Amino acid sequence: MATEGGGKEMNEIKTQFTTREGLYKLLPHSEYSRPNRVPFSSQGSNPVRVSFVNLNDQSGNGDRLCFNVGRELYFYIYKGVRKAADLSKPIDKRIYKGTQPTCHDFNHLTATAESVSLLVGFSAGQVQLIDPIKKETSKLFNEERLIDKSRVTCVRWVPGSESLFLVAHSSGSMYLYNVEHTCGTTAPHYQLLKQGESFAVHTCKSKSTRNPLLKWTVGEGALNEFAFSPDGKFLACVSQDGFLRVFRFDSVELHGTMKSYFGGLLCVCWSPDGRYLVTGGEDDLVTVWSFVDCRVMARGHGHKSWVSVVAFDPYTTSVEESDPMEFSGSDEDFQDLLHFGRDRANSTQSRLSKRNSAESRPVSVTYRFGSVGQDTQLCLWDLTEDVLFPHQPLSRARTHTNVMNATNPAVGSTGNSVTTPGNSAPPPLPRSNSLPHSAVSTAGSKSSVADGAVASGVSKFATLSLHDRKDRHHEKDHKRNHSMGHISSKSSDKLNLVTKARTDPAKTLGTALCPRMEDVPLLEPLVCKKVAHERLTVLIFLEDCIVTACQEGFICTWGRPGKVGSLSSPHQASPPGTVV
Repeated sequence: MATEGGGKEMNEIKTQFTTREGLYKLLPHSEYSRPNRVPFSSQGSNPVRVSFVNLNDQSGNGDRLCFNVGRELYFYIYKGVRKAADLSKPIDKRIYKGTQPTCHDFNHLTATAESVSLLVGFSAGQVQLIDPIKKETSKLFNEERLIDKSRVTCVRWVPGSESLFLVAHSSGSMYLYNVEHTCGTTAPHYQLLKQGESFAVHTCKSKSTRNPLLKWTVGEGALNEFAFSPDGKFLACVSQDGFLRVFRFDSVELHGTMKSYFGGLLCVCWSPDGRYLVTGGEDDLVTVWSFVDCRVMARGHGHKSWVSVVAFDPYTTSVEESDPMEFSGSDEDFQDLLHFGRDRANSTQSRLSKRNSAESRPVSVTYRFGSVGQDTQLCLWDLTEDVLFPHQPLSRARTHTNVMNATNPAVGSTGNSVTTPGNSAPPPLPRSNSLPHSAVSTAGSKSSVADGAVASGVSKFATLSLHDRKDRHHEKDHKRNHSMGHISSKSSDKLNLVTKARTDPAKTLGTALCPRMEDVPLLEPLVCKKVAHERLTVLIFLEDCIVTACQEGFICTWGRPGKVGSLSSPHQASPPGTVV
């Protein structure tokens, strides 16, 4: 793998890397941090997070970024690959006492050059709504901590809404708020709205409408992150109990579940077309899960410690036709696919659906996603057609081609009555772009839906009792330096416990919820580079760059191939590093 090599070379920070698109370069002049540029001592503090918004102003420089470091929150003009960062002039800076910011999110719908709505979650459980342009603090939610006293782990505006937002806590609860409503002066009283295995949703009983509008209780332990699907209709949640749960947001129906190999799941993201989700967590793996089929498609092993962020890159796609010698589509088709990532949710979905429903398949598209972890490494991955559509003859399976198989039924919109196929007889899998391995089996992607939609994916999980799920807490003691490649005897014993208890429905290893390692393709990263001194906590794909950040409080910009112009040399010294 890309990380092999010994001694000093392994510990050097990389400042550039190459993929099939070309050379990505770290841009020292575009580094953002606290104004004094002093590395933050991160012991005991919450992860550094970064949020972006574009103000749609006429200057052509409408990008803004917000980031938290310790007790501090900063709001800057983001100049990206174009100009050097000016850290002496933050638009807004806030220092909090007694609590720390943990996460934040801009409302992209209402953002203008004069005003922007920013939600900030805190370690003591409060959520603040501020306008860093007008320098106003609009409202404080859960101010008296009557709704939830635990740390806010994730906050997001509900897609398409100017006033609704969702907040997750380390208590395992999520709350739906409306910015127009108050939180009341007493603790809320709840009434059960809907209940299913592993989750319950309550409404707030009150004479007048108040926050929270809804309370979701999901799984066991902390709810670490959630993400809305590109069309806003589905909600994916990952929890400390190791489960991914995908809900239909408006009807609060459980669409499907997945279990980590072991330990908690820490992060989740959707593909641009809503067909796949990727998770990362304490098993050091990235896991690709099919939204349509409700099953694990592949796992990726490249990190040596917990995976903290996963993200799809909507701007990178590989276009290849079935015969590598010539392109049989029109130039318009080629450009259409090449630039599909630049269009947001609906147009991306419609283009991919149109490509899926074509009678011939002159081209194929590769999904690109990335991950960063506590091992300070950035990994990039390609999700290719030999993994997603294993029915292809072996001669058709090629590395770096992909995924839009004409035989796969098109999904017009991820929200419209998607059914979950049951399992058919498993075919052998070709394994290009994956680790050396014997041929393995997996569930078919074109099997019938006779097993009953969601029920087939959830039935095993639905038999879990509360007591059984509590028994799984012993799996949480996975250490940060523990790697899939070097499983200790103690960990082996732990895995054996799961194996021996396969008849117990609470033990999911070897089931559809959590296939064995040998039962699904194992991906290798295209790129796996150490890019920081401290654990990485941010990975964001922008059109002309990739943004990463580490716990020392440095936000780094990696210029995409061909996107870095001739810039004046930075006045500050470049960080030490090596060229790969």
